[in-house]
Amino acid sequence: MANSPNIVILGDYERALRRFSKWDRIEQNSNLTIHHEPLRDEALYEAVKDADVIAIVRDRSPFNEALIARLPKLKMLMFTGKRNGTLDSAALLSRNIPIACTPGGPSKETTTELTWALILGASKQLVRQNNLITSGGWRDKLSVLPMLSGERLGIIGLGAIGSSVARVGKAFGMELVTWSPRMTPERAAAENATSVSLDELLSTSKIVTMHLVAGPGTKGLISADQLALMRPDSILVNTSRSALINMPDLCTALKKGCPGQAAVDVFDIEPLPVNDSLRNIPNLLATPHLGFIAEPIFEIFSKGITETLEAWIDQRPIPYPFEP
Repeated sequence: MANSPNIVILGDYERALRRFSKWDRIEQNSNLTIHHEPLRDEALYEAVKDADVIAIVRDRSPFNEALIARLPKLKMLMFTGKRNGTLDSAALLSRNIPIACTPGGPSKETTTELTWALILGASKQLVRQNNLITSGGWRDKLSVLPMLSGERLGIIGLGAIGSSVARVGKAFGMELVTWSPRMTPERAAAENATSVSLDELLSTSKIVTMHLVAGPGTKGLISADQLALMRPDSILVNTSRSALINMPDLCTALKKGCPGQAAVDVFDIEPLPVNDSLRNIPNLLATPHLGFIAEPIFEIFSKGITETLEAWIDQRPIPYPFEP
């Protein structure tokens, strides 16, 4: 439509946004394009170069200062959820381009669920056991499995998700220990955990699970030296951010058998490249970033996007402004 604003939606990999809200008014009053495939670099620029408004699903499409400088037509950018680690918000705000977000939905709950799915799937070797069944086999000598009850659960980061994970671990009868850069004995005790050093947590825990926010002080927190401390029968779990772990070091450590297994939902590059070595490590249980992929969350995302776009079209205040 001539003279209508160009609205570009990025990162709808699941093709879910249209399912959960009505887009009629937006389509009637704009040139709407929804991209389902991953876009980066020049392909990303080509997709958004004429956009008046850009909406991003989570942090799947990185917008740095250089890319933002190439978008003179941009009048608003929004993303789903409350946080975006790949967006240079300062570059937008310096040009007085408003930033909007959406409510986050129950992502903490779904991430807790997935964390325990990975812990149980790895510790009970569910993929391997299923392969025995589908190949015509039955239990073998490797099917005598350990228990979690009585084992030590090491929780790195005891925020909302880490605390939820701790409560499930307690219900399973596990001993809880925790560490974070600002952990206190009192904070740990509130979740029936003991505050210990990072080295002790890594060297003594059967399960080590990551629940920190990735930032300058935590990037690469777990690398070769830390992995070498882990028990050969331990499982390292990450449903937070891949930046917390040096992933090449993890590949090397898994091949050496220390830790014995890893279970991860997050990767340095997503979607994971087809030829990535992480796809072929037998003691790695990997899922395609499912922590927040749930119908209630995408319903909130979709309605948040359409409400914001309709407000922008009507020149009303945006309902969910981003607060840096």
